[in-house]
Amino acid sequence: MSLFEDIYKTIDEPSEGIFRDKGSKFIAYAYPFKDENKVKEIIAELKSMHPKARHHCWAYRLTPDRTVFRVNDDGEPSGTAGRPILNVLLSMDVTNIMVVVVRYFGGTLLGVPGLINAYKSATQEALQISEIVEKTVNDVYEVTFDYIQMNDVMRIIKETEVIVLSQDFDTKCKITFEIRKLQVNEVIGRMDKIEGLTINYLRTI
Repeated sequence: MSLFEDIYKTIDEPSEGIFRDKGSKFIAYAYPFKDENKVKEIIAELKSMHPKARHHCWAYRLTPDRTVFRVNDDGEPSGTAGRPILNVLLSMDVTNIMVVVVRYFGGTLLGVPGLINAYKSATQEALQISEIVEKTVNDVYEVTFDYIQMNDVMRIIKETEVIVLSQDFDTKCKITFEIRKLQVNEVIGRMDKIEGLTINYLRTI
């Protein structure tokens, strides 16, 4: 990962957008999104909110890598729903985001170009009212150490501004923290010098 690739754009808060065409209504819901296991939960929630909607089409992107995504047309003609949603995410260069577009059918067929435009436009509406924020790609680590090493560990944490996610100070101390990818070598290098300390990489977020 190069120096500049550890920054990405995303949204902090969910947002909605609506697009109408020939009686059909397309409601786009954009969510900050980092966990693929949440897809079913999000779709189930929207289906309970919109039980009479005909389609719940979606796309998501994860990580700054443009090849990490999934799309779902949910019964619409192939390529007319999920892909147009994804293309908006790609063109706006936002990631760690999921957009679901709920469609109410208005009785008139829109055709392939009409559908592509509707799913694209609804997604754009949702994102236009979102605040786009820049975030860094961070790695999550867990360190385990004896109480006697507490001062050394806390000094490094304070000086390097890592984000502490959880801490447990018992006979064995454990701290889980996240740190920007660019700083990993510096911070882990310093912690490595503390005798008896164990470092485990957990995940990248």
